Amino acid sequence: MYIVIMGGGRVGLNLSSFLISDGHDVTLVENDKSLCSNAAVELDALVICGNGTDIKTLEEANIMNADVFVAATGNDEANLLACVLVREYNVPKIIARVSDPSHKSVFKKIGVDSVISPELTAASYLEKLIIRPKIADLVVLGKGDAELLDITLENDKVIGKKIGDVSPTDNFIIVAIYENGDITIPNPNMVLNKGNKVSILVKSKFAKEVMKKFT
Repeated sequence: MYIVIMGGGRVGLNLSSFLISDGHDVTLVENDKSLCSNAAVELDALVICGNGTDIKTLEEANIMNADVFVAATGNDEANLLACVLVREYNVPKIIARVSDPSHKSVFKKIGVDSVISPELTAASYLEKLIIRPKIADLVVLGKGDAELLDITLENDKVIGKKIGDVSPTDNFIIVAIYENGDITIPNPNMVLNKGNKVSILVKSKFAKEVMKKFT
């Protein structure tokens, strides 16, 4: 995917690093010259020193071809304005960071897909919102070593199999199944059906592998 990130502070820089290491194409836009210089050294990515609330800067970042835009500065007003401008380019997914959680509703009203408060999350969670779009819900547990994923079953390789044949392993375990609005604590003999929503506790480093296994 091609991702444009506005904001070269701690969150924006870490998020860029995560995504680049995962094989994605990233452009970072930052207004502060010293942060730009630091990002240019740290990242294997295009770093544009400019204002992300300026249309020319966004177009220099090739926003018209972006799959995802992330407004990750610590300034809610700047993030909001950038999101408004980016919407005009029909970017498929827009994510914004907010410093004041009370501003979340304003971002939602203008059509921002995901609004993240730094009090509730970190750069690694933003990465997961981008690269794991088929996961309905995601919770990062502890120090980020484990995750609880809510996934809708789509992979024919596991559909029709008993839970005992696919879980538990050393890396993940199915902890719940949702069907017709009801939640069931699974036993090894339960069969996985297409469209079931399952909650899976997984070690973070195996999350992508588990997602592929079930979706």
